[in-house]
Amino acid sequence: MHMRMHLNLDDELAREIDTLAGSRGRSAFIRNAIATEMDRRRRWAAFDRALGGAPDFGSHLPEDWIHKERRADPRRVG
Repeated sequence: MHMRMHLNLDDELAREIDTLAGSRGRSAFIRNAIATEMDRRRRWAAFDRALGGAPDFGSHLPEDWIHKERRADPRRVG
């Protein structure tokens, strides 16, 4: 089943779609673009959920945290 929708696109974007997909391929092109973006967002959401148990680095880079942890380890030399 398909749902009909009305989308407003600026002229330049519509021309680019027509160039890539052809005027008869607009719907399929837009359907594919939306499905691709939804998949990307689902993957990022899953990635974010997986990071739930990882340490919060805040505004620091992971490398800073690793360096600090290594320096705090008494088993390390130097």
